Amino acid sequence: MTTFPKSSFFDTRRGRVIREHVTAYLFLSPAMLLIFIFGIFPVGFAFFVSLHQWRRFPGEYIGLDQYVRGLDGAAYVLFFWIGLGALVYSAALLRQLFRQPDWGRALGYMISGIASGGAILLLVNWTAVLLPIILNIPQRIRGQERVQGLFLSELAASFQVAEAYTIGNQFLLLLVAAAVITAISFRVIKGIKAGSYWFWSTAAVVAAAVGLLTLQLTASEINTAVEAARANGTDLPLWSQIVMISAGVGLVGVAYLVWRRGVRSYGDRRFIAAGLAAILLACGGVILAMELPRALAESDPDVLSGFSVTVMFVFGTVPLQLAIGLGLAVLMFQNIKGKSLFRVIYFIPYIMPFVATSVVFNLLFSHRSTSLANQVIGLFGIPAQKWLLEPKGINSLIAGQDLGGLEGPSLALIVVMIYTVWTYIGYDAVVFLAGLGNISGELYEAARIDGASGWAIFRHITLPLLSPTTFFLSLIAIIGTFQAFTQIWIMRTPAAGNSVDTIGIYIYETVRNTDPNMGYASALSIVLFAAILIFTLVQNRLQGRNVFYG
Repeated sequence: MTTFPKSSFFDTRRGRVIREHVTAYLFLSPAMLLIFIFGIFPVGFAFFVSLHQWRRFPGEYIGLDQYVRGLDGAAYVLFFWIGLGALVYSAALLRQLFRQPDWGRALGYMISGIASGGAILLLVNWTAVLLPIILNIPQRIRGQERVQGLFLSELAASFQVAEAYTIGNQFLLLLVAAAVITAISFRVIKGIKAGSYWFWSTAAVVAAAVGLLTLQLTASEINTAVEAARANGTDLPLWSQIVMISAGVGLVGVAYLVWRRGVRSYGDRRFIAAGLAAILLACGGVILAMELPRALAESDPDVLSGFSVTVMFVFGTVPLQLAIGLGLAVLMFQNIKGKSLFRVIYFIPYIMPFVATSVVFNLLFSHRSTSLANQVIGLFGIPAQKWLLEPKGINSLIAGQDLGGLEGPSLALIVVMIYTVWTYIGYDAVVFLAGLGNISGELYEAARIDGASGWAIFRHITLPLLSPTTFFLSLIAIIGTFQAFTQIWIMRTPAAGNSVDTIGIYIYETVRNTDPNMGYASALSIVLFAAILIFTLVQNRLQGRNVFYG
């Protein structure tokens, strides 16, 4: 008698699909864990620290005071935008659910999304309550006899604190309920996009909660500040500043959209009308946004200086290194002898240690008259410069007088820019070479047969087909220069003052001084993170549409 092995659930079609999904997530789980530990959690922890008076140990909750200290009234504008942006993102996710062909089935996952989102929010709340208790363990065991297992016993006792214990139990109950509801939803409401529907629902709930909580925090902090100002006999126009600045930025955005529609329109009249409307909207937006300097009137001058230096550093290095890198890549892509050697030579600065190359640049741009830089400019009759010791702006040096806010980057910062460009052009050139290698040679041959010039080929074939590579390099270059630290820290000098100190340098100085203010440094880190995120989103919006993937 022939016996057949018993078939299990995982031998069925649905079982095989589930097994494949589980296996895939198991392979992805280490990467997801690393992203959470070294990416998401540090940002959340920094935000938590920024809301407290935090020196070496956790202190009292102070709300947005650290942000107001650094940005004055602009801090409220920033958090108002964050809250509003979270609500808009939540609405966009819900709209995406409603636009599905089977939107009724998609909305069926809202119950599991609400439960899952609530579990995530309770986890965040539990972590926020538990963290100060755990971090205060060194304070609690101070003076006690050091015995084996003391820390572990205090750690276990931290979970038994009344508030943490209650929230922890609520989280576990809601987590189990969310798991059961989600399993039932996947079982009853089947569909190809079931996972996407659940994710969109959960993300919409979390984003809506984050937006509402952020707006509530901002409103309460504004009301507290306004009441305190009125008690002192002054008036704080915080709400009017938020409305005017937000309206100004919104009008500038609308002007950009109107201009894009005008460019795509057919007919001179429509183009002229759209152009005039865009100009009027942009002018109105700029006038309303001029309230921003008033909102920054009492901000930390070192913070404003740090962001100013950072922006000049970004716009002074990224376009130049991309342009030179592209030019070198095009030259090395030609059929010339020794091009492999040239690739290695141009790539060497990128792999060399920052410490070694920075010291070399310090010698090249020394303030002595015998330095190489001073000898080179001396050939053109220019007197010797102090270079890394010069805090004055380049425009003021050229004009021979103080130009105030128009002085531009300092000469010391320009030296750091030159060093940064020299370091990264080799990397950009190698990546551009890889992009050039992916362009079909048949396109070039067809263009030459049609009589296209070298510039026409470069303009209409090479540049469009290199747009994905250019987009990638510009994205990582902007993020990298915003975070630049090592080369600036090595090359900065006391004589140059804070003319080369980016916001990253100022944050580090805030942490490493004799009385480190962890809360203030964390607040500035969150502001820097928000600035990088905004720049990235704007660049992705503006440049991403022009990316051509062939």
